[in-house]
Amino acid sequence: MADGTASAAPGSAPSPTRVLLADDHTLVRRGVRLILDGEPDLTVVAEAGDGAEAVERARAGDIDLAVLDVAMPRMTGLQAARELSRRLPALRILILTMYDNEQYFFEALKAGAGGYVLKSVADRDLVEACRAVVRDEPFICPGAERALVRSYLDRLHRGDGVDGLSERPITEREEEILKLVAEGHTFREIGALLFISAKTVERHRANLLHKLGMRDRLELTRYVIRAGLIDP
Repeated sequence: MADGTASAAPGSAPSPTRVLLADDHTLVRRGVRLILDGEPDLTVVAEAGDGAEAVERARAGDIDLAVLDVAMPRMTGLQAARELSRRLPALRILILTMYDNEQYFFEALKAGAGGYVLKSVADRDLVEACRAVVRDEPFICPGAERALVRSYLDRLHRGDGVDGLSERPITEREEEILKLVAEGHTFREIGALLFISAKTVERHRANLLHKLGMRDRLELTRYVIRAGLIDP
C-alpha cells in the first residue's frame, strides 16, 4: 500500500478499499461489516477486538483504511490511531464512536484520523465517510458538527478559551499506562505490552497518583471511566 488505496491493473476496475474494523463488541463489528461489505468499493478484510490487536493486524499489511472505535480494551482507538499514524503514515484512519464529544474529536484529529462518525448515524454516514477519508478528504458527520458548534458557542458565552483542547493533564504514555492499570493488568504485563520495564511502569503509576492527587487503583479506575478510556 503506497497511497492509502488498493492498486488496480491498467484497464481494470479499481480494487475495493481494504478495511480493518476494530471494536470490542462483536455485534457492532458484525453490523458495520454488513454495511461496508454491501458496497462494491469497500471490503472488510480484517477485524480486531481492541486497539493493540488493530495495530498488530494493520502492521501485517494489506490494509488501506482502519475504522476504529474509541473505547476499547488494552489500547483505545485514539491510542491505536496515534500508533498507526507513526508506523503507517499512508494508512487512512476513521473514528467510529458513540461519543459526540469535543475533546475526543480534537484528539482524533491530533492522532491522525481523517474522519469522525457517530455510531448512531453509521447506517447513513459511514460509507460516505470511508470514501472521503480514502480520498484524503476530512469527514465529520452532521451530528458531531452540531455538537462541536454547540460546545463552541457555550464556551464563547461563558468567556472560556475557544482554541480547541484544553491542555492534557497527563502525557500520552501516562494515558496508556493509566488505562492498562485500571483494566487490572500487572506491571509486568503492562511492560510487555508497551515494551518497557515493570519498574518503569511502577514509576509512571506513582507519578500518575501524585499528578492526579489520587491514592489507589480504585480512584484511578474512576478517573479512567470518567475520561472515557474504558466503558463503565
